[in-house]
Amino acid sequence: MQRSTEQLIFQLKALANPIRLRLLAICMHGECSVSELAQVLVQSQPRISQHLKQLCDADLLQRFRDGHFVYYRMSLRGDQAAVRRRFFALLPTDEPAFERDLEKLRNLRSAKGGVPASAQDDASIRHLHHALVELTVAAPLGALIDIGSGQGRILKLLGSRAQRAVGVDIDSDARQLARTELLLAGVENCSVRKGDMYELPFADAEFDTVILDDVLGTADRPLVAIIEARRLLKPGGRLLLLGQADRRNIALLEEHFVQWCQATGLRLAPPRRIPLHEPRWLLAVAIAADFELAAA
Repeated sequence: MQRSTEQLIFQLKALANPIRLRLLAICMHGECSVSELAQVLVQSQPRISQHLKQLCDADLLQRFRDGHFVYYRMSLRGDQAAVRRRFFALLPTDEPAFERDLEKLRNLRSAKGGVPASAQDDASIRHLHHALVELTVAAPLGALIDIGSGQGRILKLLGSRAQRAVGVDIDSDARQLARTELLLAGVENCSVRKGDMYELPFADAEFDTVILDDVLGTADRPLVAIIEARRLLKPGGRLLLLGQADRRNIALLEEHFVQWCQATGLRLAPPRRIPLHEPRWLLAVAIAADFELAAA
């Protein structure tokens, strides 16, 4: 019997239990901690952990640690990713138990508090979001990483347009809020990870689109951050530089974008001021110097 067939039998056996089936259905919607899953399913944490281990052993879920918490989610990568997605598609979408579990998880996270209202001018945010969405029309996002993702603003906007999306932030509170916002927004193909922009825990050439999300203006080593971001780019991938500014310093930030890209072997398209009148943001697209800038 082929190995793939044996793996399928192993997976089907792992799901021959209503608790594990419910756990899988919940984790398809986002990253969940053991304590959250125990509260939703009204089971002890050791018992939930045992079920989760079996699902991980069957390559149906992946496990990772973030600070003091351990999270589980549907695996978005791997050799069997396409097969796994087809397998998950067989789960009934109208199962009342699944719907109740998801609603309990949403209520649990809502009770912890969502993202506070931004003091940023709403009009400038709308202009920025429109510009970012335009970039997805010009070229697909593919695999996306948002460095400095904060509370998940850009992940919520672009995550569903990407093949998969990862948000990285060093602030644990921001990561927790991002997970809540992504779940409540129904964006299911995003993950959130702890990471330092100077040394990110990802492989070379892993992403098609890399966003440096308003982190360079306050960075101690902006060139190191850009070099690290470039390392993650696939050949022909795009690096998006995003920075918050005002009329007094936007010209200086634009000059820095140009200088930093020149110093790191990137070709930069003319930065875009957003909105054009009384700009609050600067957005620019860069690619590796050995690719045509028109591809950006």
